Amino acid sequence: MKYYSTNKGVIGKSFKDVLLDGLAPDGGLYIPESFPILSDKFLEELPEKTFSDIALEISKLFIDDIPELALKEIIADAFSKEAFLIENKGSCPELVEGSPTPLVKISDNLYIQELFHGPTMAFKDFGARFMSRAMEYFLKENKQELKIIVATSGDTGSAVAAGFYGVPNLKVYILYPSGKVSNLQEKQLTTFGGNITAIEVKGVFDDCQKLAKQILRDKEINGKGEFSSANSINFGRLLPQMFYYFHGYNLLRKTEKEKEIALSVPSGNFGNLTAGLMAKRIGLPVKKFVASCNINDVVPEYLATGIYTPRSSEKVAPAISNSMNVGNPSNFARMLDMYKNSVEAMRLDIIGETVDEAETAETIKSIFEKTGYLIDTHTAVAMRGAEKSGIKNPIIVLSTAHPVKFKDSIEPIIGKEIEIPEKLKETIAKEKKSILIENDIEELKKLLK
Repeated sequence: MKYYSTNKGVIGKSFKDVLLDGLAPDGGLYIPESFPILSDKFLEELPEKTFSDIALEISKLFIDDIPELALKEIIADAFSKEAFLIENKGSCPELVEGSPTPLVKISDNLYIQELFHGPTMAFKDFGARFMSRAMEYFLKENKQELKIIVATSGDTGSAVAAGFYGVPNLKVYILYPSGKVSNLQEKQLTTFGGNITAIEVKGVFDDCQKLAKQILRDKEINGKGEFSSANSINFGRLLPQMFYYFHGYNLLRKTEKEKEIALSVPSGNFGNLTAGLMAKRIGLPVKKFVASCNINDVVPEYLATGIYTPRSSEKVAPAISNSMNVGNPSNFARMLDMYKNSVEAMRLDIIGETVDEAETAETIKSIFEKTGYLIDTHTAVAMRGAEKSGIKNPIIVLSTAHPVKFKDSIEPIIGKEIEIPEKLKETIAKEKKSILIENDIEELKKLLK
């Protein structure tokens, strides 16, 4: 398998190149030259396959420079039962033993796939843990050291910090917007130390993302490829996210006869949705995706009008689903490439829905009062997006974070205190360690040097 840049200036790259580059030298995002289709036999035998079985088969489609035995070891370590421990099984009536992504049935044809049972209780644990171990494989092989620069609106930073902490030959710099992540998210990404450095930027997420991309493209500081990315601009982050799409479908097929499903994805930087679109390209039977956005809805606006109007950092609205407060989503470049810049083609697969703050809060409160089941702000956006879409097929809502990560926003909505899981209590007690900088590339470069 070879990869090219969405800016068309780089072609013929290996998975190793893509993973360690992060961003293509021409500033584009790497994408596979083709999408090989999983065999009919694979789909027929899917009910008998474990999460690790699925992960291995999909990995082999896109990675030909890591031997199968090494891939198995990477997958076993990244997605171990110890890492994805499900504490509260009582909330997961559709739980399949050994599954890291249980399904919860909310109503007829409507399910939630819990993706938050990893170390930092967010879906980005899947991508971060796989990436760090794949990077370690290549770096160990070549006796290299690599610096990772990552921008976060909350969950990416904590997942990368946990997934990369203590991994040999890797140093991580996390850029996050000062005062614009939840208290728990901030503790999760600023308390590791060691090979993890948290950098607090006076700005919004888009500013952090711009700074990270500038570092990756700067020949003065990254002329010899010393830096890579752990954001979803790195294809190595998206690949493992395909795994849980197939696993969720697998779990749903145990209870639903309908072969085609729909998926509602909370969307900010659009890496998660792009991974789902890639999963469909290789054979996942999806009728429609719902791109569920908060009031920062540049992609739903594009799907409605055919005009893409990115928003400057000053115009990004501070919604309570803060990880989705993005005005210029990076992965939209991949989406355009996959659909050959045709909004008509994109509309065949994707419905865009906008969910405002009142709808988000009402959804959290309504589901909690009716079922006792609590969802976070991002899952609430996806849940309301699913309802607004009018889709009749069985639909899976991707639940990307545990509600406790946004307790300050959710507790006033439900009028109750959220119990903190054991795995997070120790983190909250730790001391924050971060370096505060202006939104200035020269100040960042000086720090990194």
